[in-house]
Amino acid sequence: MLAIRLTAEPERLDTLVLPVRPGVADDASAEPVPTGVTPPDGIVDEVAALIPVTRFAGRAGDLHTQWRPGGTPRRLLLLGIGDADEAAWRRGGAALVRAVKDETHVTLSLPEGIASDAVRGLVEGLLLGSYRFRLGADPDAPALTDVDLAVADPEAYEQAVTVAQTTARMTRLARDLTNMPSSVKNPQWFVEQVAEAVADLPGLTLRVREPEQLAAEGFGGILAVGGGSASGPRLIELDWNPPQADTHVALVGKGITFDTGGISIKPVPAMKLMRKDMAGAAAVVAATLGAASLRLPVRVTTLAPLAENMVSGAAFRPGDIVRHYGGMTSETTNSDAEGRLVLADALAYAVREIKPDLLIDLATLTGANAVALGTRTGALYSDNDQLAEDLLTAIRAAGESAWRMPLPNDYVEHLGSDLADLHSAPTQGGGSVLAALYLREFTGELGERWLHIDMSAPSWCERDDAELTKGATGWGVRGLLRWLATLD
Repeated sequence: MLAIRLTAEPERLDTLVLPVRPGVADDASAEPVPTGVTPPDGIVDEVAALIPVTRFAGRAGDLHTQWRPGGTPRRLLLLGIGDADEAAWRRGGAALVRAVKDETHVTLSLPEGIASDAVRGLVEGLLLGSYRFRLGADPDAPALTDVDLAVADPEAYEQAVTVAQTTARMTRLARDLTNMPSSVKNPQWFVEQVAEAVADLPGLTLRVREPEQLAAEGFGGILAVGGGSASGPRLIELDWNPPQADTHVALVGKGITFDTGGISIKPVPAMKLMRKDMAGAAAVVAATLGAASLRLPVRVTTLAPLAENMVSGAAFRPGDIVRHYGGMTSETTNSDAEGRLVLADALAYAVREIKPDLLIDLATLTGANAVALGTRTGALYSDNDQLAEDLLTAIRAAGESAWRMPLPNDYVEHLGSDLADLHSAPTQGGGSVLAALYLREFTGELGERWLHIDMSAPSWCERDDAELTKGATGWGVRGLLRWLATLD
């Protein structure tokens, strides 16, 4: 990641960035923002003269570069900060880091009295906007390695920068895990990455169930979905349990490391990005690692059921009956509705054995999510109004997007099966809603304290946009960490 430093006395001014805000309603001219650290002589007047000539509007993320050969600075950038809130600074940070990738060092002079949450947004934008994932040579790799944030009182913003760096580092980890091609990424590989991360963080415990333990304990959904692959399934149980914690949260994330659809095989266009089908597991694991890094005073137990849904003579069949952890059974008429089968096991285990205060699951579960809400918004389901509102507030503050969807009880009859307790993939329509209702059946006494997010669409981005980069977005990590920080 970029090295970001707070300083009251910037030493390098070769490339200097100054913030500019839009004019007031009756004045179209933008204006430079007074900064806590005085720029070199004459720079403020030069910026004021440049703004009307360049018609610089000062919208969040707007940029203008002025080259000054032989001068100090030799390159001056105007950065639009729009409303100057956290979201605007996050967008501005991402735009800046892309614009100066040919530089090795940049100094950004921050406004006087800038809010801590604005600094947090800026740092997240810088670190997430600079993210790249490649396994081959990268001839266009950015040169930028250092960003100095010039501010009169650096100590006042140290905590905001630390939180932003941790949040961005964990979001980048979730992106790395999700972007990795499935020729590398099987369930055991995912386990190894988590074990490596846990080794660097005191206070975390990791338990991994392999196929033999899954069979002995009755995790039939995970075993069914993973049965067709040469790479056997796993179940990660990761626990952060600080002594001062009064609240216990269980997080569950879908971890299908590749999804062919099984015997109900997907067409090639729908299959080629199925390395992202474990983005839910990546998000909850990264959020738990982030909670441990920040020493948040809340207990977090994360379950990540991992499996490859492949086609072979050992694959489960449409029409099979699966017996889940705890004994409930599912009729599986569509092997491409596999994610809910592994989640059902994990949810049932959480209810029976972990017994948390709150139960949250994230999953790239249905294409219906994108049909209903587009490509940037997760579908949130819960019968608990307060829990839903609290998490939605945190998600939005973090710069992510979700929308609460209904859980209509009159749809539950569609889950009926002639052979089993439940039908896992009804065909009556409302695919994301029915999937959520199916999962609710496994939440037992925690049903009133459970929340599900279908985040299939926002887990991936087809182009760079603000702090998002093309590929995996790490969706959910920022929102979960923001929410966990409100609990005690």
